[in-house]
Order: sequence, then structure tokens, then C-alpha cells
Amino acid sequence: MTPIDNVRILFDEDKLVLLNVALAIIMFGVALSVKAKDFTNIFRHPRGVATGVLSQFIILPILTGLFIWIADPIPSLALGMILVAACPGGNVSNFFSFLGQGNVALSVSLTIIASLLAAFVTPYNFMLWSKLVVDTPLTQSFNVDVISIGQTIFMILVVPLFLGILVGEKLPKLTNAIKTPLKYLSFLLLIVIIGVAFGKNIEIFKQYYHQVIYLVLIHNGIALAGGFLFSKVMNNKAKDTVSITIETGIQNSGLGLVIIFSFFDGNGGMAIITAWWGIWHIISGFLISQVFAYSQRRLELIAK
Repeated sequence: MTPIDNVRILFDEDKLVLLNVALAIIMFGVALSVKAKDFTNIFRHPRGVATGVLSQFIILPILTGLFIWIADPIPSLALGMILVAACPGGNVSNFFSFLGQGNVALSVSLTIIASLLAAFVTPYNFMLWSKLVVDTPLTQSFNVDVISIGQTIFMILVVPLFLGILVGEKLPKLTNAIKTPLKYLSFLLLIVIIGVAFGKNIEIFKQYYHQVIYLVLIHNGIALAGGFLFSKVMNNKAKDTVSITIETGIQNSGLGLVIIFSFFDGNGGMAIITAWWGIWHIISGFLISQVFAYSQRRLELIAK
């Protein structure tokens, strides 16, 4: 057993509650901009939606398993990578789809569907791939309670989603007043909580960062490339491909941290991978959105 497999990240119960609340508020804020009629986009763009869902919950875990098999990271880091791949797309993906001139309606539809499916798919995906790829005493020591994990995801993502849609439909004036400041406030709260947790565990990160950074960079690159290529194979429109690529490469790492601290005793390797992914995918999401936006502008100039 490598030392990082036995490291435990310091993260007390109060901060875990705040992290749960922050994620719920972020999901609620995203849902405020969603109308019930937006669900019709699912039927208007069946190919794009199907591609995005398969890319997130099937293609990305498969690519992650292959990468782990090739790179052979230590068990706790591999488990962190599998957990990230099993999580639904991150909420900031809608913003990056907008910046990249993608299909924002498709991005929102995928966020909704992935959040609904996550309560069932995420724990089972993690359990399946952790047993297939990381069969070690460490995985055997974890008692993966898929029902409890599913319930946690349901309360953090699904309930706020429906509440946000309901408030947006029934209280439009209140929604217009709070949705923008709520987005910034909840995102800032999430960053502060993760930042405080990082600060308390900075020595652990300094000790193991060289094992983590390259894994996250490559893993995130594989996620983005996999989403892009799969969308191309499925013959989606250019704007749909932008959104599918971003939805596949921007994962809900905050949810991953909640699962780690709630069910895996703050395992160091898993937490460091997931926390660093949460930082890096914001950078990579912005960069890839700018690449897509530049490509769209070039195509428009050529068309003229």
C-alpha cells in the first residue's frame, strides 16, 4: 500500500454540510433559468441528447478504465479518476457552452438528464468500474452503499432541480431578482469551501501533487477528446458537438468530494484527484470554449 492510499483529508462535518448546501444552491440556481417547456428540447434533439448521455455515462468511464490500465496509477488515485468519470457533468458546463457558441439548449437538457440519472447511474458506474479496473485490498475495504450514495445525489441534485424549475415557473419576479446573484454567491461559496479544505491539507498536496497533476491533465484531455470524437462519429451538428464535448469534459467534482467525504472517509488519493479536477476543468473549460468560439468565427468569415 502506498502512503497516499492511507492518507485522510481533514474535512469536518460542518464543512461537509456547507458543501452539500452549496451544490444544492448551485443546482437550484441553474434550474431557475430552466422552463418546463425546455424539456421539449429532449425530443427536438434526440440524437444530440442520446450522444451526450452516452458520452458521459458510457464512453468516459470506458476511456477512463483504459487510461488507468495503461498509466497504472496507485489505487486511491485510480478510484478518484473513476469517481470523477462516474459523476454527471458540472453545472458550469452551460456557461462554457455559451462561451463556445454551442447549443446551450442542448447543454441545459443534458444537465437536467444527467442530474436525474446520476442518482442511479453514478453509484453503480463507480462500483462496476472500481471492481473491473482497481481490484485491490483498498477497494475491498470500501463498502460501497449504492442506495445511500444515490439518496445523497438525489437530495443534492434532483430535489433542487425540481424546486428551481417550480420557483422559476410560479414566481417569475422573484426568479429574475435572485437568479444572477444566487449563481455568483453559490459558486463563490463552493470555491471558498474547497479553498479552505485545500488550505488545511496543503502539505498533503505538496507531497503528492507530482502524482496527481499529470493524471488530471491527461484524463481531462481524454474526456474532452472522447466527447468530441464520439459526437463526430454520431454525425451531430457543429454546435451540438461543442456542447457534447464540454458536457463530457466538465464533471461535477463538487459532488465527487461530497461522496468521498461522506462514504470513503476522506480518502486522500481520491480527494486530491477530485479537488484538482475541480480546479483544472474550469481552466480547460474556458480554454476549449475559446477554441470553439474562434473556430465558429472562422467558419462564419469563410461563409461570407
